[in-house]
Amino acid sequence: MKNTMGIILSGGRNDRLKELSAKRSIAAIPVGSKYRAIDFILSNMVNSGITNIGILTQYSFRSLMDHLGSGKEWDLDRRKDGLFIFPPYLSGDSSGWYRGTADAMYNNLTYLKRSNEEYVIISTGNCVFKMSFDELLDFHKQKDADITIVYRDMHDFSKQDLSLLGIIQLDSDSKITDLQEKPLNPKGSMGSTGVYIMKRTLLISLLEESAAHGYYDFVKDILIKNVENLKIYGFKFSGYWRCLSSIPLYYNCNMEMLNPDIRRELFIDNGRIFTKVKDEPPAKYNEEAEVKNSIIADGCIIEGTVINSVLFRGVTVKRGALIKDCIVMQGSVIDESAFLEYCILDKNVVVSREKALKGESNWPVIVGKDTMV
Repeated sequence: MKNTMGIILSGGRNDRLKELSAKRSIAAIPVGSKYRAIDFILSNMVNSGITNIGILTQYSFRSLMDHLGSGKEWDLDRRKDGLFIFPPYLSGDSSGWYRGTADAMYNNLTYLKRSNEEYVIISTGNCVFKMSFDELLDFHKQKDADITIVYRDMHDFSKQDLSLLGIIQLDSDSKITDLQEKPLNPKGSMGSTGVYIMKRTLLISLLEESAAHGYYDFVKDILIKNVENLKIYGFKFSGYWRCLSSIPLYYNCNMEMLNPDIRRELFIDNGRIFTKVKDEPPAKYNEEAEVKNSIIADGCIIEGTVINSVLFRGVTVKRGALIKDCIVMQGSVIDESAFLEYCILDKNVVVSREKALKGESNWPVIVGKDTMV
């Protein structure tokens, strides 16, 4: 796919993730013990042979930029093409802050015009999935489509979760006849995955037209308004896919990674998921340690009991502590005889000795970054 470039939208402000997105972009949310959400779409593009990738950031993007760096881990630190990060800027007339996804791309139209690729894949940066885009491009060409949207049958999503997605309807030829963005009452379960492909020149034209009319949102103001005017098709994706747009979805995604089949699909089959490398020693398990059905990252020291949980780098679980059905992020310390069940602990949290925290499977307890409880 040397003739295709990529654009990743890192997402706007999301209050549904509570403390987890208070100081970081939703694309930088830690997931799966050592990854960030953006690693998945970025690795999908690189594994598909895309080497020209632009990332449009908006809110709290410092941690995201620190994670991406020069793009070395994704082999994107290259002389020609590579990784380009476009944060908002404040110009002399107080403009530059992105008012929407279409506005973000329009403000960086020079990047699109200077690129030479014929096609562009646009995607959100907060979804966990593994996909090769070669079949998508072949489908797009075969249908002679103007725009192709990747969709999935979201039968494993609740009605509440479906209302956070774009819901589409198709005819027998896979042409999209209706597109609703985050409807209160979804009509069906065919949901957009937030991945789109079209010709670069068409995208430039649509962005210029949208800006001329004062429109700012890519889905609402470009896709939905052109359903009848353009040939917009749907390409079905049948693999594992989760959007980290709410606390229940984020928690369930991490817990589902404990399933060996899902782990194999995401991290082994059809290419690797790349992430920022940190030189940590292997996890250490002392004699008293007991670990069942859990993901334990490098640098952890385990003296207590860990069951059905995901522990990120450098977590310390002291003697007598019990962690069950939890997500514990980097650098956290669980003191002796502490008890955690259905909890999400952000980075560098300290849980005091004999402290007990218990949430519910559908709404875990959340402890913010750098907190002592």
